[in-house]
Amino acid sequence: MQKPIYTNDISRKRTAGGIIGRIVKWTLILVLLACAGAAAYFGVRGWALYEQASQEKSVEQMAEDIRSQADYVELDELPIIYTNAVVAVEDHRFWQHPGFDVLATGRALVNDIRAGEIVEGGSTITQQLAKNEFFTQEQVIERKVAEAFMAFDIESKLPKSEILELYVNSIYFGDGYEGIGAACAGYLNKAASEMTDCEATLMAGIPNAPSAYAPTEHPELARQRQMQVLRAMVKYGALTQQQADEIAANPCEING
Repeated sequence: MQKPIYTNDISRKRTAGGIIGRIVKWTLILVLLACAGAAAYFGVRGWALYEQASQEKSVEQMAEDIRSQADYVELDELPIIYTNAVVAVEDHRFWQHPGFDVLATGRALVNDIRAGEIVEGGSTITQQLAKNEFFTQEQVIERKVAEAFMAFDIESKLPKSEILELYVNSIYFGDGYEGIGAACAGYLNKAASEMTDCEATLMAGIPNAPSAYAPTEHPELARQRQMQVLRAMVKYGALTQQQADEIAANPCEING
């Protein structure tokens, strides 16, 4: 026979459920308030860092400094497969976003705030340009916020094509090579405009971790990174699988 449920048993269960519900509700409120407070704190500090950097150097001066480099290569001189590879593997929404990818940046900032330090990237090509040209490499959350402000500033003053051009001419490729022009001369002994499909996809992967992917020092790691680039290009429609397989089947040579 089923044990009867008495009124006082039901009342106790309802009371316990109500207490748990209130605890959960107030815990969520406290968590949200803490996140809002942290976001405000890092937002103010990030804005101050951005303001300081923008007063020290303008976006226009930054662009002029990069253009003045001896090995500067204009975008229309680069093989389209190279620029497509860079966008696919570094920032596939580059042509659509306003300087920062809301989804990637938001996810990264939440995780960084939780950890109290930068533990996730999420940087767009524009943010990477901002970081390299305006800020130190110090891994602090306010720098990440400042990057986003500066990226928006850059995008408001320069066209997308010029931002991509400045980016590939300023990133580090390892072995002392800065910019795609110097990297091609050093690694390939040729002009950037002469890159083959294999060379272009290999070079696109190096700046993610130059010390690890420098092909003269770590050819196998560089090759593995190239495969990641090819997979990204297929995923985002820059290459067909057949085209990627053909490139992968014919490894390119690097100056030792």
